[in-house]
Amino acid sequence: MVDDTQNKESMKGAIETLEQITSSNSTPKTVKKSLTDLIVELKNQEYSLSVRAANSISLLDDITQDPNMPSYVRTQLWQAVSKLESIRE
Repeated sequence: MVDDTQNKESMKGAIETLEQITSSNSTPKTVKKSLTDLIVELKNQEYSLSVRAANSISLLDDITQDPNMPSYVRTQLWQAVSKLESIRE
């Protein structure tokens, strides 16, 4: 049995990381828009935590491929991906 509390904490941590990135003045506007939409999807209770995490990992992977992305923002995005990858059913 997977620990639901641990999954919720991982999701919360990932959302907090993404919110920090969106609040940074150095994050490109296009990235902020994508991440803001992504945060809304992560908070959407319609799907299970694991489904939201899996969908978000795919989108974050696409976002990190942006050549205009500052390297430290990319690193923060990977941290969020790592937290999302720890979510299991």
